[in-house]
Amino acid sequence: MSAINDFLYNVLVGINSVIGNYGVSIIVFTLLIRMICLPFDYKSRKGMRKMSAIQPKLNELQRKYGNDKQKFQQKQAELMRKEGYNPLSGCLPLLLTWPIMIAMFSAMRVIANEQLAMQAFRYLAGEEQIVTAAERFLWVKNIWMTDSFFTPVVPTAQALNQLTADVWQKAYNLLSEGQVQAIAQNIALVSENALDFGASTYQASVQSIITALGQVPAYVAAVEPVKGWEGLNFFLFSVTLYQQFNGILLLPILAGVSQVLQYKFNPAMQDQNQNAANGQAQAQGMGNFMKYFFPILSVFWCLTSNAAFAVYWVASTLIVWIQSVLITKILEKKDKEKAQAVAGEGSVK
Repeated sequence: MSAINDFLYNVLVGINSVIGNYGVSIIVFTLLIRMICLPFDYKSRKGMRKMSAIQPKLNELQRKYGNDKQKFQQKQAELMRKEGYNPLSGCLPLLLTWPIMIAMFSAMRVIANEQLAMQAFRYLAGEEQIVTAAERFLWVKNIWMTDSFFTPVVPTAQALNQLTADVWQKAYNLLSEGQVQAIAQNIALVSENALDFGASTYQASVQSIITALGQVPAYVAAVEPVKGWEGLNFFLFSVTLYQQFNGILLLPILAGVSQVLQYKFNPAMQDQNQNAANGQAQAQGMGNFMKYFFPILSVFWCLTSNAAFAVYWVASTLIVWIQSVLITKILEKKDKEKAQAVAGEGSVK
């Protein structure tokens, strides 16, 4: 799995080296991954469509042999063989894409964490441009932070404390000699601890970094909250409004809206709804639950993740919807051609 993670990491970094903006690069990266997964999506969609077609026959068998479980299973197996349907054809292709998707998330997370560590180092190196053009995306000032009024434009001490030793070490290795000297000088002014990112010493080094950042006026200003708006209780959350906030909450909202639209207009979702309508009331209830659960969950994920993930989530939802529409048109055309061929054979006879 590590090899796939490293490969996708290098792909995303390579795309950004050409485009020069991580927001656009993530969209291109997402499109590339969805194209790789397209054959699996097609197989899954074909299986779901086949299931939708034979569902009425399965319901009839259920009504006829529902009291005889063994007989029902026998007739169900006969129907599956007759129709040429494999029960795994709907879900197995999608399961095969999961390693790719997990590796993609991992690659994006590694890059995001490295960039946060690098931004902390840039402050300590005394650089003027901390967040570069590569990290800005539309209204979002720093794509590695959440698109929200309640998130500052740069990483907080809490975010920096969550970074692991290997992330700090990799970001440190990318620094120039001049940056290393400036950082060492700033660290020495507030702490005697040297920068050592070994397993047993990196936490002390991180605390030294955070302490030193507290002495950098530009960083202190970047994480300064609006007076009177610190630690406000909002439903189940405690939020702080920052003077230099990172975004306007638009990506989390778009994530929820795109999920609603996908559920309403995605042909794959409509087939699932039809199967539920032809099935039991319990299935219908689950379908209605998922209809509202996923949009809410999408908003929550994007509110608790960086804007890079939100860009991926919105882009992926829209791309999957477009792919589903195109796949449905292709399958409908094939079904129509098959029906015409069968009708033609019947007329000849």
